[in-house]
Amino acid sequence: GAFQRKGHSARVLSPEEAEKLAKDQVLVSEFKQIKLEKEAQKNWDLFYKRNSTNFFKDRHWTTREFQELKACREFADQKLTILEAGCGVGNCLFPLLEEDLNIFAYACDFSPRAVEYVKKNALYSTERCKVFQCDLTKDDLLDNIPADSVDVVTLIFVLSAIHPDKMHLVLRNIYKVLKPGKCVLFRDYGLYDHAMLRFKSSNKLGENFYVRQDGTRSYFFTVEFLSQLFKAEGYEEVVNEYVQRETVNRKEDLRVPRVFLQGRFQKP
Repeated sequence: GAFQRKGHSARVLSPEEAEKLAKDQVLVSEFKQIKLEKEAQKNWDLFYKRNSTNFFKDRHWTTREFQELKACREFADQKLTILEAGCGVGNCLFPLLEEDLNIFAYACDFSPRAVEYVKKNALYSTERCKVFQCDLTKDDLLDNIPADSVDVVTLIFVLSAIHPDKMHLVLRNIYKVLKPGKCVLFRDYGLYDHAMLRFKSSNKLGENFYVRQDGTRSYFFTVEFLSQLFKAEGYEEVVNEYVQRETVNRKEDLRVPRVFLQGRFQKP
């Protein structure tokens, strides 16, 4: 009982949802917002301390992303160099390295604890990947990765955790290590996703930007905002669309609307 639809049109809200969002106009105080920005790394580190490697399921790439990676190859056995920007504890990284032996992966994360979990994983091998701690908004990727050397960058549920004013810095940083003609694969939360509608008014930081109970933050993207963001940093848009799903829980008779944004952006 689920469907999936792709396209450029945002999800249409029900009258009740529209009313709820219209009421949620009170923003978290400036003092608290500054504190959240200062403590962003600490909050993600605590998240991984609490959840260890158990929170996210391993994302097996055989469906969407794996096809995308195949499309990035010029011939079947071509060795690809990828960067997973914001790798967490390796839920994307390790399934990918297992399934595709012709990949060398750079991987980085904001949280030192997450990076340690990756290094302790039995599948971690320095011959196949290099993992390092990095704040993508200020630490230069060139300190760990040669310029113009990466075939594919994955940016999956990462940008949404960063303050909208600093997102362009991440894209600028990634641009330096990406080969010309190669691309960024993007997937993140879309406007009016179920998670966005569940936030209480006391959790709002700005337009489409919210804070969770644990202090981690989440932004919900529109195709227009994402397009502008990438193009301003010199990328060309290849794909940029909403993926809408309705997940049905028959037992509880619940219909949950999930909205993601999926994109591919190329360095000319």
